[in-house]
Amino acid sequence: MEDEPHRCFSFLPTFLPLHILIYTPNPVLPEHNRTKSAAVFFHILTMIISRFLRRGISTSTSPTRRRSWWDHVTPALKDPINAVTDAFLADPCPYKINLGVGAYRDDEGKPVVLQCVREAEGKIGATNFLESTSTAISSKLVEESAKLIYGEDSDVIKERRFAGIPALSGTGACRIFAEFQKRFYPDSTIYFPDPTWSNHRNIWGDAHVPGRTFHYYHPDSKGLNFVALMDDVKNAPDGSFFLLHPCAHNPTGVDPTDEQWREISSLFKVKNHFPFFDVAYQGFASGDVERDAQAIRIFLEDGHSIGCAQSFAKNLGLYGHRVGCLSILCNDKIQAVAIKSQLKQISNTMYGSPPIHGISLVSKILSNPDIKALWLKEVKVMATRIQRMRATLRESLERLRSPLNWQHITNQVGMFCFSGLTRAEVNQLAKEFHIYMTHDGRISMAGVTTKNVDYVARAIHEVTASDGDTKILHNIGAYKVNTDICSTSLGTNKTRARGMNLAL
Repeated sequence: MEDEPHRCFSFLPTFLPLHILIYTPNPVLPEHNRTKSAAVFFHILTMIISRFLRRGISTSTSPTRRRSWWDHVTPALKDPINAVTDAFLADPCPYKINLGVGAYRDDEGKPVVLQCVREAEGKIGATNFLESTSTAISSKLVEESAKLIYGEDSDVIKERRFAGIPALSGTGACRIFAEFQKRFYPDSTIYFPDPTWSNHRNIWGDAHVPGRTFHYYHPDSKGLNFVALMDDVKNAPDGSFFLLHPCAHNPTGVDPTDEQWREISSLFKVKNHFPFFDVAYQGFASGDVERDAQAIRIFLEDGHSIGCAQSFAKNLGLYGHRVGCLSILCNDKIQAVAIKSQLKQISNTMYGSPPIHGISLVSKILSNPDIKALWLKEVKVMATRIQRMRATLRESLERLRSPLNWQHITNQVGMFCFSGLTRAEVNQLAKEFHIYMTHDGRISMAGVTTKNVDYVARAIHEVTASDGDTKILHNIGAYKVNTDICSTSLGTNKTRARGMNLAL
């Protein structure tokens, strides 16, 4: 029986002769020598087999083996806004409407190249974008951006008490600040308004900064929950970081009044909180960029340290150029130099510097008095069109005798209307009426036009009407019917054609 374990290794290949040399039973050897010989054999055998297996893995050319490096990677969760766009693009209906994207569209529903941008293009067309000029252009962008948000005549500008760098739009500016916060306040938390732009949590999360929320929106009044907001600011630990939307809050369109901003600023001062402003829609709330900077000016007057992320994607129609700026107020010029060096070091590890063309456009628009004056007029035109669509949408819903109160459509400001529609109602709008928006009911008012506003109102009324008898889309005489593409089944074996208003 003593020899039985040795026979189980008779399968070994010929390049392993040790099973013969070491492991052949030798009855002449004493018992303890034979045991020692077996132990040595097993040890050497284990090393040889392990080396053989490792060599087999490392030299394999199998496609399956090559892919094994990333087999554990699963698809990321879809961004909710991009998911709306994907669903919209996949819909074959020719009358579909996208109310999800937060970028400006004209009354034909098309993207706009502002005339000020065209004129700036003409001015910089002959520019040689050399390394020697890029630094000066970047510095100009930062200077003009700071003037736009803090005020051209403010002491901050005159005394150069700010550190700033160009950034890849507002997203890039937020990401750099999140990294800066983590580096110099590693145990800190960031407080977001509830709700806020969905990407805020991702940005600070990737910088490993924990996020919490403070009350902001009141779902019943569809306005500001000011009392709860102040309680949360008061109860947060002293010296906390807060992200604030200074105007045209995304996604709610609900902004504090000037008096409320003063109370918030005063409490921030008492609590020694740090306000970080994400300025993505300056000009879209009121049509006046100076008016829309009022919240930041209030904090500035109260002596706060302030951080700002600015984006020119919306108010200059430069979504694809990714132009933004990050600035932080400082005690003096010496501190500004130190902070700027840290911000540049962080940006250098991410992307180096943004593309120079978009920076040149924005710098030229903001620094040239004539072109800037033209831009300010165009901002007013864009904001006015959105305000007009708000009023028209509300009027259309009220004409339909909707049982719901739609005053919040005109009470809210900026690019978005936080409609109050439920997820189920949003899904019904997409499925039956080919109208797309984010699941929280946020409507991009830039997607509402003179031609589609009545249809949007009728569809909203249809999905929100509590009594089936009040539903009005059975009157298809006022609609252009496309039974091939836009027909949907409703109820049991019932088909109703969906179409758009004849004005389309």
